Amino acid sequence: MAINESGTKILLDGGDPAETKEIRGLLGRIDGQTTNPSLVAKNPVLKERIAAGHKLTVAEQKEEYKKIVQSISPLVGTAGVSIEVFADMNTAGEEMLAQGIEMYTWVQNAYIKYPCTPGGLHAAEMSVRQKMRVNMTLCFSQEQAAAVYAATKGTQTPVYVSPFIGRLDDHGQNGIDLIKNIKRMYASGDGHVQVLAASIRSVTHLLSVFATHAELATVPATVLRKWAAAGCPIEQQDVPSQAEPDHPVLSGIVYRELDLDRPWQSFNISHELTTKGIETFVADYRKTVS
Repeated sequence: MAINESGTKILLDGGDPAETKEIRGLLGRIDGQTTNPSLVAKNPVLKERIAAGHKLTVAEQKEEYKKIVQSISPLVGTAGVSIEVFADMNTAGEEMLAQGIEMYTWVQNAYIKYPCTPGGLHAAEMSVRQKMRVNMTLCFSQEQAAAVYAATKGTQTPVYVSPFIGRLDDHGQNGIDLIKNIKRMYASGDGHVQVLAASIRSVTHLLSVFATHAELATVPATVLRKWAAAGCPIEQQDVPSQAEPDHPVLSGIVYRELDLDRPWQSFNISHELTTKGIETFVADYRKTVS
């Protein structure tokens, strides 16, 4: 299977167990799955219920999220199911940790998603001390990735960091460069953080991720269907020229020399796209609750 040959584990980015079954049947396997409030809000069952005017209480929303995750869990492989806490820019680490501890009990292969914010990094630092698996999401800079490395030192299980390449492309920057820069920076480290490429918009994106040797990639079903239709190639030249549209010229992201031994609090982790991402997730979450 081409998934194994690429060296990059494939995760599905979605919140519909029926879609997970479909993609697993199409590819033969899925290594894991990532979920978030936006994807859960798009779950067909919840979407239909909300469209009919029946919003959920906070407790009901949590229970529905749990059911979705528990349905997905047995369908995926060793990369697990990433479950995202509810957080805005002001949510404290302790509050995120409390959510994470509960969500971690939902399935045996859980990864708890925290945002690359001060609260999220503090939650991650506390989580790894409790031997929890974490996925640091909404990463848009090398400094954020350095802070993730520093905050999670000593973990006994791999930590994921999720650079959002498509959203950087939307911003006029080459998101693939960020993955390359993070991989280069981590090469001198102890290997406890793995790069999970996210916000993949096309087969071209996916093949570019393979070329960076990122450990994991989370991909929407629309892209995985196109990849399968193209024969699951792992190199750029294997893709028919008409498979992907032309991409605009993007500005490069310059590599920075950063000391991974610094305290995580010393890195500049603010980024406007992290803030926008959190605002979007919060808005989507609120669409589902009364």
